[in-house]
Amino acid sequence: MTDVQPAPDGLPVGAPVEGSDAGVPGPGPLEGRFVRLVPVDPAAHAPGLFEATHGDPAAEAVWTYMPYGPFASVDAMRAWLSEIAPSTEPTFMTVLDRETGTALGVVSYLNIVPRDRRIELGHIWYVPQAQRGRTNTDTVHVLLREAFDVLGDRRVEWKCDALNARSRAAAERLGFTFEGVFRQHMIVKGRNRDTAWFSMTDAEWPARRDAMERWLDAEPGSLSLRELTAALRP
Repeated sequence: MTDVQPAPDGLPVGAPVEGSDAGVPGPGPLEGRFVRLVPVDPAAHAPGLFEATHGDPAAEAVWTYMPYGPFASVDAMRAWLSEIAPSTEPTFMTVLDRETGTALGVVSYLNIVPRDRRIELGHIWYVPQAQRGRTNTDTVHVLLREAFDVLGDRRVEWKCDALNARSRAAAERLGFTFEGVFRQHMIVKGRNRDTAWFSMTDAEWPARRDAMERWLDAEPGSLSLRELTAALRP
């Protein structure tokens, strides 16, 4: 529990919070070690993203827990990207391989509440070829760095379908704290969704940032990020 203080009537209240509202995120570009997060470009990004996430069940599994997709055609995906490109809530970005410029997936900031200095990372999905390795860690590191160090947020949230074991494992591996499950939270594609909630606070961020950067700088396979972040838990 965060610090509490006694009110004049003796009841406990939260500690005062100083500082101004958080900033509002833009659509990039944001630079990582291995990825670049850039504004969504439907014409440039749709063909590669469509080809990599359609055509067989394994590729289309990326859409299982998303509220959209798979798409009937590349034109349908391009139309969807055209709809989300100008959005500011959520604010979408395409993840590019920094070396090749290949589109690897899409991420967003959403539930942006500058007054409370709170923001969420969501709509995170990658082509199958990018689901192993350093893409997600580098991407989330970039998003967290922007949220905490630039925008001045106090809390960053991660939410996912409670049945999405891979997303839940990723949140914990990255150092987010599990806060519980909101039962019957949403209806997605005509099905019930219980939602698992995770968060990270600005007080927790520096140690988790250091763990991520240590892992990203190491030789692949030489360190376990899960072990590094687990050591930070109380």
